[in-house]
Amino acid sequence: MAFEIQELHDVIRIVVLLELSKGHAVLKTALKRRIDKVCTPRVSCVEMRDLEKALREMTSEKLIMEYDDSVQLTPQGLKLGKGWESLLLKKEPILEVVAGLADGSVTGLVVILSSYIAALETRALIFAALLTLSAVAITNFSSFLLGGITEDLADIMTLRTLVNYSLSDIPDKIERDKSLLLMEKLFLVLGKEIHRSNLFAAIICGTTTYLAGSIPIVTFVTLQALSPLNLILSLAVVSVITGIFLVRYRSRKTRVHWKVTLLETLAIVAIATVASLLLGLV
Repeated sequence: MAFEIQELHDVIRIVVLLELSKGHAVLKTALKRRIDKVCTPRVSCVEMRDLEKALREMTSEKLIMEYDDSVQLTPQGLKLGKGWESLLLKKEPILEVVAGLADGSVTGLVVILSSYIAALETRALIFAALLTLSAVAITNFSSFLLGGITEDLADIMTLRTLVNYSLSDIPDKIERDKSLLLMEKLFLVLGKEIHRSNLFAAIICGTTTYLAGSIPIVTFVTLQALSPLNLILSLAVVSVITGIFLVRYRSRKTRVHWKVTLLETLAIVAIATVASLLLGLV
């Protein structure tokens, strides 16, 4: 399947990929009703023969498997569907997870080192840790929620303009109108889904930030009577969060060797931690 969206059947195939991206088999009639629902409150903008033609093309491209009256994505089609879902719906919160792990690790590291250097008492340490972690987590939540929605909607508007320009070249007026109507309704649905996916991503970012920072701090506070063992163990926890979870996640998503990712991550965390400590001393 080509990336270009140049005719009605290309639009239908994208809708089919999105509708079948969960991997389950769906009846053709049910699939037709789902596409019609996208077009509401207007009358159906896609006829059954248009859907059948698009399904035949997808079958020939090994994107779907047909079972009598039902269809299901093949492994290749499922991979492509997930790609379109990630592109249009932003359902994989990669940036939010990375930011949460990085910010939480840096926050925990700064709180632990500054508390150890200043020799804070337990109550003061707990208050400072809760205040700092809560501020960072809530800031991440609000920033990624508002920023994510704004950025994703702007991307959708840009993509919508490009797609509409491509579809406007369809010579047949009836097919062109159907394509533009279906794509317009699809983008309206995507706009609503983007709000939900960004709320979910912001919650993930805030929660990840809080957990990544709180675990080493709890270790430091719990073992405070065993100083400096508590410092060593809490720094080891930060190393595990940064060196295993964050580095492994980034390496898997970017498909870059883990050694390169490890060096980048350690350099960034070290610079951020030193800068925070120096600013705190000023």
